[in-house]
Amino acid sequence: PTIAPFMLPRVLPRLRRERPELKLLLREETSHDALESLHHGRVDCVLLALPFDIGDAACAHIADDRLFIAFPKDDPRDPPASVTPEMIDQGRLMLLEDGHCLRDHALAACSRSELRASAAMIGTSLHTLVQLVDNDLGVTMLPEMALKAGILNGTQVVARPVDSPTAKREIVLVWRKNSPREGDFELLAEELRAG
Repeated sequence: PTIAPFMLPRVLPRLRRERPELKLLLREETSHDALESLHHGRVDCVLLALPFDIGDAACAHIADDRLFIAFPKDDPRDPPASVTPEMIDQGRLMLLEDGHCLRDHALAACSRSELRASAAMIGTSLHTLVQLVDNDLGVTMLPEMALKAGILNGTQVVARPVDSPTAKREIVLVWRKNSPREGDFELLAEELRAG
């Protein structure tokens, strides 16, 4: 639920216009559940963010997605143009609940072991976390694609890039290795990259 709401509105209209014969049946799941559906043959391919263990599945790179820290606009700490992991206040960091890979990506971006056990406030969606930040209840991490899609519109929240080589995720399309439809998935990946 941290990719589809921000990528699909940008990509689907063009896909439907340029490839009307393409029939997409879309499901939104956590990465773990999506991969399980893939391995059990319930879906043909999945869109997810790495790093995440995809086993022996094949994948195609779609995009890199940087992570940003979101602050209330009038934060008295006056966030700088970019934020290092050491600057993130663990007592104010709010993350998605366990099971969301973005939570793991955010923790890896911070590369601070003491942060892994904290984050008292958790949300079930990025939109909820943005509202909590907007009400000055803390800070959170957001992917760049959510920012580009306007998740902060109508709020008093600002975002700054996290200055760390691990502060990003790789968006990929994943399918079963040796699938006879590999060519179709490569074409779909190309369309997603173009979006």
